Amino acid sequence: MAAADIVLTGAAVRTLDPARPAADAVAVKDGLIVAVGDAADVRAWRGPGTETVDLAGAVLVPGLTDAHSHPVWGLELATGADLSAVTDLDGLRAALRSAERRDGWVLAWGLDHNAFGGREPHHRLIEDALDGAPAFIRLYDGHSALVGAAALKAAGIDGPRTFVQRADVVCDPEGRPTGYLIEHAAMDLVARVLPRAPFAERGTRLLELLSGMAATGIASAHVMDLGGDSLELLASVEDSADLPVRLRLAPWCMPGAGEDELERLVAVQRERGRDWRVGGVKFFMDGTVEGGTAWLEHADCHGRGTDSFWPDPAAYSAAVHRLHRAGVGTATHAIGDAAVRHVLDTVEALGPRGTGAPVHRIEHIETVPDDQIGRFARLGVVASMQPPHTVYTRADHSDEWSKRLGTDRADRAWRCRDLRDAGAVLALGSDWPIAPYDARGVLATALAPRGAAAGHGLTGLMALEGCTSHAALAAGESAIAGRIAVGYRADLTALGVDPVTATADEVADAPVPLTVMSGRITHRA
Repeated sequence: MAAADIVLTGAAVRTLDPARPAADAVAVKDGLIVAVGDAADVRAWRGPGTETVDLAGAVLVPGLTDAHSHPVWGLELATGADLSAVTDLDGLRAALRSAERRDGWVLAWGLDHNAFGGREPHHRLIEDALDGAPAFIRLYDGHSALVGAAALKAAGIDGPRTFVQRADVVCDPEGRPTGYLIEHAAMDLVARVLPRAPFAERGTRLLELLSGMAATGIASAHVMDLGGDSLELLASVEDSADLPVRLRLAPWCMPGAGEDELERLVAVQRERGRDWRVGGVKFFMDGTVEGGTAWLEHADCHGRGTDSFWPDPAAYSAAVHRLHRAGVGTATHAIGDAAVRHVLDTVEALGPRGTGAPVHRIEHIETVPDDQIGRFARLGVVASMQPPHTVYTRADHSDEWSKRLGTDRADRAWRCRDLRDAGAVLALGSDWPIAPYDARGVLATALAPRGAAAGHGLTGLMALEGCTSHAALAAGESAIAGRIAVGYRADLTALGVDPVTATADEVADAPVPLTVMSGRITHRA
């Protein structure tokens, strides 16, 4: 018997393996788990080169997965001043006055829609704080931005535009742009003229970000984007360093994609590095509630929200079917009830699927009626949800999200527990940089959702499964990941509290003594 690389002892091990739910020692070799049991079971695996770690009573769980994150593209989104703590216009103006300039630009991100106090975003609300500088301010949802007058001029935006996909350069009654840009195509008009960090700087930031994620217990992440030079950046980083978090990346398929683009999306699935790989394709069926682009069965309070992100929803369905036949799974952003229904209809039309069929998942699912809940389990569609998003809503429905939807739909917010109770696979994530990436915060808000979803939390076991075994199911990796069992990938997270029995507050502040990814220690407290 060859010696193990690492032996972990002194732990309370929650394996999530029905064959052996508990243990107190684990041995790891060549990136895989080779023994699970007590001290006697791992003793024979010790050798001169074995590193033995005494976890001193910490709780060892399968390595935590963030099932929806943007750590590569998010480096661009999370550039400049962090406005996530801003709550009103006075605070926004103060933050912009003191913000560092990059090549003369004011760049900022994470602004809550509620900071406008019910006003429509308009550049005149911030111009006095910019002193003539061009500004690009991303709102927290990542689907909208407010830009200043100088930025509009720099991008050559002087009136409304028409886009292939749903997007809007918001203009006043005279046709003058207000600076409020809704959806990616509109924001890209300005994004292309923004200053960008050098390639090497972005590589350094990526390693720092992933190290920070590992320090919260994250061993892997499902990355819901793959654009620009992401592949080159990942390859360059791995030329000189190991990634602290394993990444599974899904490139976007946008409206207008033809057969050539679909063939490219199939071909790119072969791309991989040591600790990253392309897996699946990301779609958008709608946008956001606050931006008025969520696809709803009935219009929101502003009369908006009755259009799909794909002008022809049937073209979306055809693209999903084409990828399915090629063995490629899909992840579709669907926030509104009509968007969720259409994705479920699309998957149902695929017909019966056997073992090994591609996994299809829906991302976000912020409001959904009773008659759609049971379809997830029946059709085998994974529900991928982000409990930290609930902090942007309020229990009294006075926030912009709730007001736009109205009471009935706001009462159906983030139905994680209802989906689990109905038998659905539920994968949990943060959607960083839309919300903080801390895995403990994901678990804590799953236990105790905030705002409109308050009182509808998961059990501790459900929350843990959402970041482990159910996340593995969402990636089609349940045979190799998501459990602590012999032959499984050696992704492990040690926590100072038991996430199954601890309170939300205790989980949020839990020490993280150790994170292991593929048998390599990526964080040690």
